[in-house]
Amino acid sequence: PNQTGTWNYTTTSNKNELNRKKGAFECVKSTGTNHGMVKVSGTYNFKYADGNQYYPFGTTCYALTHMGQGLQEMTLNTLKNSGFNKVRMCVFPKNYDLVKEKPELFPYLVKEVKKDPINGKEIKVWDFDQFNPAFFQHLEKRIDELSQLGIEADLILFHPYDKGMWGFDSMPNDVNIRYIKYLTARLSSFRNVWWSIANEWDLVKPKTHADWDLLSKTVFESDPYRHLCSIHGSTAKYYEYWKPEFTHVSIQDEAPVHDFGCAAILRNAYFKPVIYDEVGYEGNLKQRWGRYSGEEMTYLIWQGVIAGTYVTHGESYMFKDDKDTIFWAKGGVFKGTSWKRVAFLRKLVEEGPGPLELSDVSRDNRTSTAGNGYYIIYFGKEMNDSWLFNLPIKNSKYDKLKPGTRFKVEIIDTWDMTIQSCPLVFETTPENDYRVYDTEMKKVRLPLKPYMALRITEIPK
Repeated sequence: PNQTGTWNYTTTSNKNELNRKKGAFECVKSTGTNHGMVKVSGTYNFKYADGNQYYPFGTTCYALTHMGQGLQEMTLNTLKNSGFNKVRMCVFPKNYDLVKEKPELFPYLVKEVKKDPINGKEIKVWDFDQFNPAFFQHLEKRIDELSQLGIEADLILFHPYDKGMWGFDSMPNDVNIRYIKYLTARLSSFRNVWWSIANEWDLVKPKTHADWDLLSKTVFESDPYRHLCSIHGSTAKYYEYWKPEFTHVSIQDEAPVHDFGCAAILRNAYFKPVIYDEVGYEGNLKQRWGRYSGEEMTYLIWQGVIAGTYVTHGESYMFKDDKDTIFWAKGGVFKGTSWKRVAFLRKLVEEGPGPLELSDVSRDNRTSTAGNGYYIIYFGKEMNDSWLFNLPIKNSKYDKLKPGTRFKVEIIDTWDMTIQSCPLVFETTPENDYRVYDTEMKKVRLPLKPYMALRITEIPK
C-alpha cells in the first residue's frame, strides 16, 4: 500500500472457494529501517519510497537459495555484517562447472521419473501446470530475511546455466508467461524485490530477441507496483534499455570502468541509472573474469561510482575444488579483501549531500561532485607525492565555482580505509581556462601510494 489508512480487498478466481473473498487491513506509517520500495530518482539514481537516497552497493550470490540450509544461513549471516545492500540471485537453480550441488526444492512438481536408456540415470519430467508452493515459500522466506538486513533482492528470472539438466531454460513461452505471472503475483508485494529478466540473455539459445521482448513486457504488465526491472547480457552485449519495460541499465562490461570517465558515457546514451552488474570478480579462478585482485576489484568499483554509475561486487575464490563455497555462486563467507573497501566507499557516498557525478563531464574524468561545495577526486593507480589545489569551474548541474570560495581537503586512502584532514585552508582564484586554483597555489601533501582520493568541502562563511 502506498498510503496509510484502511484498505479493502475482494478476490476474483475461477475457483468458487477462492472467489469474492472480502477483507480489510490497516496500513500504518513505516518505522525503523522500512523505507519502502526503491524507485528511480532524478534520471540517473535511486530513492526509497520515503525519499531517502538509495545507493546500490551490491554483490553476487547466484545460487543462494539452492544450497544446503546451513550454507544459506551462513550466507545471510555474512551479508548481515558486509555493508552490501543488494544481492543478485537466481530464481531457477544453476548447473555450472563450479556449481554442481543439487537443490532440495524445485519450482515445479514432478509428473514422472524416467530412466535414461543410455546411462540409466533418472530424468525428472516436470509438470509445468503445477508449481511447487514449497519452493516459492522458501524463496519468499529468504527475500524477507534479506529485507530485514536492508538488502534488495535482484531476482534473475531466466539464465543459461541449465544445460539440459532440468530444462528450465528451454520452456515454451506459454509456460514462461505462466511462470512470470505466478512469480509476480507472489512477489510483487515484497518491497525489496527487483526483476532481472535474465542473466546473459543472449546465451539462452532457445530464446529469441522477440521472446525477450515478450517476457519483459509480461513482467511489466504483471507487476502493478513497477518494481525496478532490467535485463543483463554477456560481455558488452547490450539491450534496448530505453524501452519502457526497463527502469535502469544492467550490463556486463568491464571496459567502461577500466579507465577514468568512460563509465559515464552510458548515462547519456540511455538517460537511466547505470549499474555495471558484472565487471569481473575478485578471486583466483583460471577464468580471466574470476581472478581480479582485491585492489583491482575495488578500483573498478570506484571508477564506476565517481562517474555517476554503480558497480556490483563479486568474489570467486576456490581453494579446493568445485565443491568449495565460492561466494559468487554459492555464498558462505567472504575470503577476499575488496568487500570491506566497498562498505567503506558506501559510507563515504552516504555521508555526502547526494549522488556523485562528474563535475565537468568528458573534460575532467576524475573530479566528481555531489552538489555545491562538495567534490571527490580519485587518483586511481597513480602515485603522487602532492596535488596542486585545482577544480573545474563547471560543477555539473550545480552552481559554477566563484572566486573567494574557501575549502578544506581530506585525504582518503581507499585501500587502508583511512581519512586524514589536511591542515591547510584553500581559497579559489578567478577562473583560468575553465579551472580555479588556490590564491597562493597551495598543494596538498600526499603519501606516495596508489588508490588515494580527496574529499573537498566548502567552508561556510
